[in-house]
Order: sequence, then C-alpha cells, then structure tokens
Amino acid sequence: MNQDKNQKTKPKNIIDAIYNLVNNPITDVVSYYSNKNRANAAGDALEEYVKDLFANTFQMPEDKRLEELNKVFSYLGNNNNPPDAMLRGGEAVETKKIESNGSPLALNSSYPKQKIKSDNPMISKACRSAEGGKWTEKDMIYVVGVVKKKKLMHLTMVYGLDYCASEECYRRIKESIKSGVESIHGVEFAESKELGHINKVDPLGITYMRVRGMWGIENPWKVFDYVYQRDLEKSFNFMCIINESKWKTFDNTELITKFTEPGSEKVGFHIQDVKIKDPDNPANLNKAKLITFSRD
Repeated sequence: MNQDKNQKTKPKNIIDAIYNLVNNPITDVVSYYSNKNRANAAGDALEEYVKDLFANTFQMPEDKRLEELNKVFSYLGNNNNPPDAMLRGGEAVETKKIESNGSPLALNSSYPKQKIKSDNPMISKACRSAEGGKWTEKDMIYVVGVVKKKKLMHLTMVYGLDYCASEECYRRIKESIKSGVESIHGVEFAESKELGHINKVDPLGITYMRVRGMWGIENPWKVFDYVYQRDLEKSFNFMCIINESKWKTFDNTELITKFTEPGSEKVGFHIQDVKIKDPDNPANLNKAKLITFSRD
C-alpha cells in the first residue's frame, strides 16, 4: 500500500474507538470472530475486536479490512513483546483479557508503562522501526476485557499515565534486585535482559538458573473504584478514564459528547467530570473525564 496515502489518513484515537464501541457493542466476541475465521480463543477475539474498534472495520471483507488496518495501525505485534499495537501517528495499545471481575493483569516480564519508548530493549525490531523509525515515545492505552463463557462482559480503556507509576518507580526496583542477585559470590553470570542468568550453579558446572521478574497490576476497575462501580446486573459495562490534559488534545470529542445532548442521548452512555489520584503522588488529584456505557 502507498505509504503517502497512509500518512494523509487522519490518525485514529481513543475517541474514535469509544464512538465505534457505542455503535457496535459486540459482546459475543468469540462467536463473532470465529465465524469470520479470525480468532477462536477469547484473548485473540478480544484483540481483534479492539482493532476493529479503533479502525471501524466491522463487517468489512477480510482483504478490505487488512487494508484499513494498515492505514490505522503502524504496528501490530504479538504476545511476547509489548505493545500489542500502535496507532499510526498516535498511541500504543496493550490489550489484556481476564476471566473474573476482580482478577489482576499478568504483565509477565514487562512492568507497567505510562509510555512506550523506542529505545526500550523489550520491544521488537519491527516495533522500533515502525513509522520509519521516527517515533521516540507513545502514550500507552491499556484495554482490559472480562470474557466469561465466550462473552465480553466488561471492557475498560485507561491511559498508563493515569493508571500506573512512572518508569523510574519500577526500574529502581528492578535494578535493585538485579544488583543484589549479581552480588552473589562464587557463581558465574551471563549477560541477560532478565534479572539474572547464573551459570555453573552446581559442582559439575552443568546447571544454570534464570531469574525473571513476573509483574502484575490490579485491574482498572479496582484501581478506580472510588469513581466508578460496575452494575453487575447489566449484560455489558464499559469504562474509560481520560485525564483533562489528554482530553483537550483531541479535536473529535464531539463524536461522543453528542451522545449526551438532549434528543441525541444514547441509553446507558454518560460522561462525568471526576478527579483521579496521581499515580506518582496520590496526594494530588487530577481532573479527568469518566466515560461509561452499559447495556441491559
């Protein structure tokens, strides 16, 4: 596809995704995407749905859908390296599936991120070279879905800036542990991106040990339960939190604010002004928009 054409396409953002969600609230995600031969597993189906939310590629033939996804996303990754996707000229997106309302998110060897940076050793070469390698950092959007019995029950979108602490917080802990492991005497260490790789642990020198960090974080509904509580009697609940500074950067908010205007109301859709805790200093409260949508 012609790259110049891609560059002229107006970047998609989280507002587009919310607008498309309200108009396409597909809850039978596994059945929907398995029927289209796109995904059979719940996690894969959720990822495909999130792509369609940002790109508005519902009901498209697969060849046309792929062309449109190419316009909207500069990178579509895999489960081994964050992020799952990057919007062309926009944010990075990480999609997580959980199976119960209170489950935390398993992030494995990658700590939570407010932003994804091009010099992060954990990202793939393909991710780093996306958009001609001209990007340096992108805000991270965490999209979390609760999928039970093949149905999407709850979905949330939150920015890493509002959800988790800055990189220094996690890196300090990681480096302190790595330094402690490497201070052990009498063993041989190998270069590793992990917390440690120890060779020749035993007298024969044939055993090695990998020391890995397994990160996790409470899900957004638990983190933001002081501003939003799900109605578990509803068949579907959606929550999105966007800090005021980020909200002001969007030029398409009228797409969803019109859903709250008299005569144009969408049943179950609301936008509220709230104050949320600063992840780096909870003593500070930041202004934000709480966007919710539910279905009976």
